[in-house]
Amino acid sequence: MEVKVAPLFLTPVLHSKMWGGTKLQDYGFKLPSDHTGEAWIISAHPHGLSKVSDGPFKGKTLDQLWKEEPALFGGHAQNEEFPLLVKILDAKENLSIQVHPADDYARAHGEKFGKAESWYILSAAPGAKIYYGHTAKTRQGLQMAVDNGQINTILRTIPVKTGDFFYNPAGVLHALGSGIVALETQQNSDMTFRLYDFDRVDATTQKKRPLQVKDALAVTNVPHQDPHVVQATRASSFGMVTTLVNAKHFVVEKIQTTGKLSLNQIHNYMLQTVIDGQGDLIVNDVRYPVRKGMSYILPKNVSDYQLDGFMTVIASYAK
Repeated sequence: MEVKVAPLFLTPVLHSKMWGGTKLQDYGFKLPSDHTGEAWIISAHPHGLSKVSDGPFKGKTLDQLWKEEPALFGGHAQNEEFPLLVKILDAKENLSIQVHPADDYARAHGEKFGKAESWYILSAAPGAKIYYGHTAKTRQGLQMAVDNGQINTILRTIPVKTGDFFYNPAGVLHALGSGIVALETQQNSDMTFRLYDFDRVDATTQKKRPLQVKDALAVTNVPHQDPHVVQATRASSFGMVTTLVNAKHFVVEKIQTTGKLSLNQIHNYMLQTVIDGQGDLIVNDVRYPVRKGMSYILPKNVSDYQLDGFMTVIASYAK
């Protein structure tokens, strides 16, 4: 059977979190609770599998489609797994101070991928900040701050606003602060090591959440160094495309349209989420209405397409 040249629209999976809120409803999602923290909008991870919402593959999970229709994704080895995961997070409260491992450490501890990630700040309350890195000069200094209950004294904070972008490679100590909604593009991993959780008690368990201090200390970069990120913008009559990061595992782009913008899709596949506005995605002369909160994959056989309308799209692809 010849596979139709068409986008793959996906239904997200939502997760309640003690730090979550209700802002994800602004993206058209039906919330499971008033403390919904994450929408896994493009996911082949077993902890939250996106499903195709319509078309000939309707009802199939992304991991099923990856295994059964590899040509859609440019072909891949039989044991290879889908490499990326895209989420929208509502941090009503601070997330835990955490760190993620690189590939080697993750594979030695049961995950297929490490977890490099990035944040595009969708909205930020006045005074909002992220935790990003630390000021310890040695691993012993970091250990002492943790052991003495003084981790707050070495955490580095950065004020944020809507439209900011941050790349968090493996080994960077980090957390979203309260009042932030962010789109996260990351490797397909759910391995997180909490170093500090503000001594909070989870209302559902009446206990503090577990920490993974030993693992966190083992994988945290010391001393911290900000990654070198080079951004570039390509402009045309009806919009622009900005490369936000070209990293080891993925590329993230921001597409802004002010009319009918024609684009090429030269990768094995591309992931896209509309974060603002609405319009039409045009593939093979077929118009697909899209709006804020919708996510889809442009498979290998979509070589060119148009975005028609006033909207902003975050796009990514694996390297």
